[in-house]
Amino acid sequence: MRHGHFDSSADEQVSWATLKQLIPYLLEFKGRIFLAMLCLVAAKVASVGMPFILKNVVDGLDLESGTQQMIAVPIALIIAYGSLRLANVLFGELRDTLFGRVTERAMRRIGLTVFNHLHSLDLDFHLSRRTGGLSRDIERGVSGVSFLLRFMVFNIVPIVLEVSMVLGIFLFKYDPWFAVIIASSIVAYVGWTVKATEWRTRYVREANEADSKSNTAAVDSLLNYETVKYFNNEQYEANRYDKDLASWETARRKNRLSLFALNGGQALVVGVAMTLMLLLTGFHIIDGSMSIGEFVMVNAFMMQIFMPLNFLGFVYREMKGSMANIEKMFSLLRQAPKITDAKDAKPITVTKGEIKFNRVSFHYKSNRPILKNISLTIKPGQKVAFVGSSGAGKSTLMKLLYRFYDPTEGTIEIDGAPIDQVTQQSLRQHIGIVPQDTVLFNSTIGDNIRYGNVKATEQDIQNAIQHAYLQDFIDQLPDGVDTLVGERGLKLSGGEKQRVAIARTILKKPPILLFDEATSSLDSHSEQYILKAINEVSKNHTSVMIAHRLSTIVDADVIFVLHQGEIVEQGNHQQLLDKDEHYANLWLVQQKQRQHSKIPDKA
Repeated sequence: MRHGHFDSSADEQVSWATLKQLIPYLLEFKGRIFLAMLCLVAAKVASVGMPFILKNVVDGLDLESGTQQMIAVPIALIIAYGSLRLANVLFGELRDTLFGRVTERAMRRIGLTVFNHLHSLDLDFHLSRRTGGLSRDIERGVSGVSFLLRFMVFNIVPIVLEVSMVLGIFLFKYDPWFAVIIASSIVAYVGWTVKATEWRTRYVREANEADSKSNTAAVDSLLNYETVKYFNNEQYEANRYDKDLASWETARRKNRLSLFALNGGQALVVGVAMTLMLLLTGFHIIDGSMSIGEFVMVNAFMMQIFMPLNFLGFVYREMKGSMANIEKMFSLLRQAPKITDAKDAKPITVTKGEIKFNRVSFHYKSNRPILKNISLTIKPGQKVAFVGSSGAGKSTLMKLLYRFYDPTEGTIEIDGAPIDQVTQQSLRQHIGIVPQDTVLFNSTIGDNIRYGNVKATEQDIQNAIQHAYLQDFIDQLPDGVDTLVGERGLKLSGGEKQRVAIARTILKKPPILLFDEATSSLDSHSEQYILKAINEVSKNHTSVMIAHRLSTIVDADVIFVLHQGEIVEQGNHQQLLDKDEHYANLWLVQQKQRQHSKIPDKA
């Protein structure tokens, strides 16, 4: 049709059962829905009544006598016609207003349900998903709910109601052939529209794909402007772009011709139906069984029926697309989280902060074990560190402790309570983490620190800033704690972001602290600030550090050395150096690297 655009998901096979999934979200406003339906019926009764009034007006004006008494009748009818038209519009507006609240609340409820569900899904789902695609799925799904409900109530149902009433009128009051012509023409019109719309969707999709491809090629080429110039490939890029534009031109031509076929077929059906109806009416006027007014009435009825049907191709295609989008959104709700609370899970209360790994093994894929039979105890208040080469399983230990994953074998306990038997919410409430890559919200420094405890006072935030050694940095900023950090915190350096993360964790006040390579990507100056902050916050807490730079954990009570998923050594810094094995070798390599980096370049 001439209206709207095509969504590539519209040609998916979608069951109408999708509508059933919306029913629970609509039941909140049963009274409003009932009143909206009454208004819909009232609007259609007024709409069907208008051609009858028009008939009587024409018949009244057609009378030979021109006395004032006879003229008064058509004037009254004209006023009645205007009143019915006004009633039709007012009832329609009232229906829209009443049902609008239902639609908006359903959209809000569904959007919130999906949002909460996504947060309940496991880390594995979020690592493999595309954020942009996911947000578009939700956006399109919620918009699809609005479109589907609006057009079901404002377009499809009114058309069906009006056609039924008109068919009944012609069937019982006039020649049944009128009803046969109307019914046949509507079946033909709808059938052709559905068939032609299905047929032309592939051309619309081809045009959209060609448009996207040419646009991508142009943007990619312009982004790589320097590379194009370096290799003198301007003509190659132009030819490639023109080839994509040629595909777009062909697809658009097919799309245009298919639109002509669709509109032409619809016009043919309407033209034939109107002609047959008016011819039949003409014959009845000649034999005296119908009046001139009824000729006008038949014409008005046909116009009223076919005008809303003119949008059918657009509505059908968009409704299919909406149902595909809604189904995609509801499929997210059917995605079950792999990590769930046990049925009898109770909140955990951490008083000491003792952590035990009992014969813990873990793998993402069965043919690639990450951790093998890990058993260890971290005593209350201890500062321990895990070191080892990349891929040894250090970060996985933290993810297991935070219960982003469950061990393949074995158990993890905190203060004697298996963590898979307590609620995830209470477990994570007692653990604070400073990740390797700190991601901040696009808000102020103060808001990002407050995220550790949204109920914290300004004094609490100030204390956290002091303990994280952030005060000097904040004092240098014109806006202080109200400074915006930018998308993902990109306006701050790595060291500044890490200190914000530490301040956030201090504000949370957890008994157990995790530091995942918190200084691995920082310069020596920033590292010293972070280490001071870590030492400050670690007092009287059980703290676990994953370290890449061994110089940052020389004061740890216990250092566990991981190699290929197993603990191969444990002890403090001096004990491990005395063993002269894995840890000592790592220490030696890093010391040489540090000495080498201090030698000035003589080139």
